[in-house]
Amino acid sequence: MSDSLFDRIGGEAAVDAAVDLFYRKVLADDRINSWFEGTDMERQHAKQKAFLTMALGGPNNYTGRDMREGHAHLVAKGLNDSHFDAVIENLGATLTELGVPAELIGEAAAIAESTRNDVLGK
Repeated sequence: MSDSLFDRIGGEAAVDAAVDLFYRKVLADDRINSWFEGTDMERQHAKQKAFLTMALGGPNNYTGRDMREGHAHLVAKGLNDSHFDAVIENLGATLTELGVPAELIGEAAAIAESTRNDVLGK
C-alpha cells in the first residue's frame, strides 16, 4: 500500500470532492473569482483534478502545461502573491471542511506553496 498524500487523504474520490468544493469557494471569493471569467470550468475542474492527483503522489495523468507556462498570461495581467495566497487559503478551507487532518492539510499546503514561483513567473 502506498503512503502518498493522495492515498492518505482518500484517493480519487477525495480529490474529486475537494476540487468541486474548492472551485465553489474560489468562484465565491471576490479577491480571485474575476480570474476565472470566461473559463470553461468543467475543463478547469478536470485539469485541476489531474494536476492535484499527480502533485499529491497519485497516478500521473496530468497532460496540461507546466505551471509557469499555464499561468504566464495571468501574470501579464497582474496575477500576484495576494491572489496566490487567496487560492492557498481556499484550498486549506476546502480540506478543513472535508475533514482532512491538519497535518495532511499542512503537507498539501506545502506542495501548493512549492508551485508559487512557477505560477507567478518568478
